[in-house]
Amino acid sequence: MLQDQFNVSMNHVQAMSILISTFHHGKDPSAIDQRTFARYTERTAFERPLTSFVAYAVRVLHSDREEFEKAQGWKIKRMDTIEETPVPKDDYDLEGQEPSPVQEEYAPVIFAQDTISHVVSLDMLSGKEDRENVLRARASGKGVLTAPFRLIKTNSLGVILTFAVYNKDLPPNATPEDRIEATDGYLGGVFHIESLVEKLLQQLASKQTIVVNVYDTTNWSHPISMYGSDVSEDFLAHVSTLNFGDPFRKHEMRCRFKQKAPWPWLAITTSIGILVIALLVGHIFHATVNRIAKVEDDYHKMMELKKRAEAADVAKSQFLATVSHEIRTPMNGVLGMLHMLMDTDLDETQQDYVRTAQDSGKALVSLINEVLDQAKIESGKIEIEAVQFDLRAILDDVLSLFSGKSQEKGVELAAYISEHVPEMLIGDPGRFRQIITNLMGNSIKFTEKGHILVTVHLVHEVINSIDAEMEAATGSTLSGFPVPDRRLSWAKFRTFSQEGPVSPVPTSFSNPINLIISVEDTGIGIPTEAQSRVFTPFMQVRPSISRTHGGTGIGLSISKCLVGLMNGEIGFVSIPQVGSTFTFTAVFDDGCSISKECKGQQVKGRGDSGAASEFHGMKALVVDTRSVRANVSKYHIQRLGIHVEVVADLNQCLHAIQSGNARTDIVLLEWEIWHKDSGLSASFLDKLRDMKPRVSPRLFLLSNSIGSSRMSGATADATGPFVIMKPLRASMLAASLQRVMGVGNRISCSNGESPSLYLRNLLRGRKILIVDDNKVNLRVAEGALKKYGADVVCTESGEKAIALLRPPHNFDACFMDIQMPGMDGFEATRRIRLMEKTLSEELLLGESSSEPRQNISSFHLPILAMTADVIHATHEECTKRGGKANTFSDGREGRAGLFCSRGSILARVVAIEAGFSGDAAILPVD
Repeated sequence: MLQDQFNVSMNHVQAMSILISTFHHGKDPSAIDQRTFARYTERTAFERPLTSFVAYAVRVLHSDREEFEKAQGWKIKRMDTIEETPVPKDDYDLEGQEPSPVQEEYAPVIFAQDTISHVVSLDMLSGKEDRENVLRARASGKGVLTAPFRLIKTNSLGVILTFAVYNKDLPPNATPEDRIEATDGYLGGVFHIESLVEKLLQQLASKQTIVVNVYDTTNWSHPISMYGSDVSEDFLAHVSTLNFGDPFRKHEMRCRFKQKAPWPWLAITTSIGILVIALLVGHIFHATVNRIAKVEDDYHKMMELKKRAEAADVAKSQFLATVSHEIRTPMNGVLGMLHMLMDTDLDETQQDYVRTAQDSGKALVSLINEVLDQAKIESGKIEIEAVQFDLRAILDDVLSLFSGKSQEKGVELAAYISEHVPEMLIGDPGRFRQIITNLMGNSIKFTEKGHILVTVHLVHEVINSIDAEMEAATGSTLSGFPVPDRRLSWAKFRTFSQEGPVSPVPTSFSNPINLIISVEDTGIGIPTEAQSRVFTPFMQVRPSISRTHGGTGIGLSISKCLVGLMNGEIGFVSIPQVGSTFTFTAVFDDGCSISKECKGQQVKGRGDSGAASEFHGMKALVVDTRSVRANVSKYHIQRLGIHVEVVADLNQCLHAIQSGNARTDIVLLEWEIWHKDSGLSASFLDKLRDMKPRVSPRLFLLSNSIGSSRMSGATADATGPFVIMKPLRASMLAASLQRVMGVGNRISCSNGESPSLYLRNLLRGRKILIVDDNKVNLRVAEGALKKYGADVVCTESGEKAIALLRPPHNFDACFMDIQMPGMDGFEATRRIRLMEKTLSEELLLGESSSEPRQNISSFHLPILAMTADVIHATHEECTKRGGKANTFSDGREGRAGLFCSRGSILARVVAIEAGFSGDAAILPVD
């Protein structure tokens, strides 16, 4: 018991040393003074059952002594004179003590318990016992005990336990020199030997029958008596070793009975104890049986609740599918009919009305999509696909989506992807596009001037360039407007800390690619008080936002969930009236590792533009004073295989054209530079026109505003200037250069047909069956396919579709609605595949007299599913039937395989032209 209580006291003293290190030395000014220390030690005395007093001495170097004494208001006193000539308790006078002699360092007491406040200002290093104790404590890093000595003022025998207080965390293998250097002070706990043993005896209630002696046996030949008087050795003594935490000092306790033990009472006590134990065991057994029965009852109740929850989840999913289908189906009809109406002869007012209705319908579909996505997130039904996709093409598509808005506002919109990012990735392109669209949509919505820039890098690129970014000039931005420090948007990402990524990378990824994507804008920013709820669903910055700019307030919430499913993180930094930067990470697989042709493209830095070979070997000069904007332009031009150099002004450009070894074919100049100095621009253009036609490069102006192309169109000749509207995209840039440079064709048309005529004949000669129970959707799909020259047959049920598709037949493809009354699309497809399989087997065995179609020994009609569902179970059902959800290429040989190779084009054309917001999928069921 004595050992346990001492351990408790020692642990609390050590805890106090940490408290002093944190709140006295770690705070400026200190949060602890003498009054606070005295009150705290008085109130926590019960936690140190064997400690009589506690005091703290601070380490003071001789160079700091004068300043320290001035701050404390007293002189550092010496202790050795008090130890040599103890004085009675009432005669003790601290003011009369001599100052501590000059030495390298001192340890004056600055905090003490009220009962020993007389030791304040005494130098512990001037006392023999205390000095030895202090020096051992700070060198070892452990609690150290003194030998027994007479305490000041009380003149009673006691020992002091000392802990060193350090100013930093030290490793376990720290050297004594390191510990001495890190020492801030010393915390001492005083143990009054006589009182602590008296307390122990009172607790045992055996003071009259037991004699206790405590010895310091560090010197075994001359033990020091710490408690008790000499007694005869007539009775059996019990010797116990005491460990007070100091391995250097050894202690033991000897206990003896004054008289023989009362054996009868011992037997009675033992019997009663056994009886009590038996009763306790019986009670525990009874309680255990009851507990087991209760756990079983709770288990049955939980299983019942689990079944109910699963049934509710299924009902919710079914409700979600039904709502999705029932809302999207009429909306598809509305949007499809509006699109078909736009192809008719309408005046400008009527066209404006139709466009307004289309925009409203698309806004409603977008709202439905967001609400359904949020419902899927809450029910845990949303999943991530793993398909190969082109990241650069996706960003080009998103830029095209917002190009009209940015040009209307005059806001510069741009994207930049690092050359280290692979050309092809494996992941979920649809969800990635959704995240980018949400972030860029917010930026477009709240930005009236300046720029919006999307950047994509590898995470390790950013980590390695953090120091360089810190040294770079903050004023170098895309538009010249100030932006927040983008590093703050990812400051809390675990990817950049020692904790590692948020979640483990999927094991299916053979070569994981960790991307970091930033969307930077110079908009109105987010108020500081609203930044904490940015990712909260259905929360707006302020009520007026939804009325002014629209939106539901769940786009960022959905984006955060999708980023988490992609094993990434999302964060932002925003400064009101300056702008915002949203950054997220996402993990994909390297699609180039399974695509041989991608590797060659990646080396040259161009793989997403089909027209790259037409411009190979050309040289372009980009004239721009802003490095960021110049790099963006250079990135897009290099995607076409063009060699690019950047110059800062027109004079440097002209010098590079005239003195360069290689011919310069293209000059791309920022619109603001062209109009900054009209005289210099005119002179530059004249010099270009004076050059020989074969040497003179084409001049292009890069502009954000729609009116720019009209202003310069009248002055352009064979040399230029020609206007290219931003945002830059590979396909748009290639088309503009092809038109002016006279290379290639913008669309590969057969027999020299015009693009519009070619599209109208895209499906000529193809017979397509559409199966849908909704008459409006039938009309929309029929009109969309006929627009491209297809021969369309419509039917409204699965039974009729089976009759029409009984092989052999002349249909080239079938669009099948999944959800139909009676026989649904899955069952109809299963039966069609069964008929095809039967006929194919008969053809192989020569049992069928039917004449097969041209050189095809087996029928396998491409069937594309049409659905307005957003439930993943629909795609799982497609896969279970033997198909590949969201895959529009079968790759089989023969006529069916040839048409199927165009299936992706057909499916996308129908999805866009007919306004289908659901997914399309081929469902080959074997």
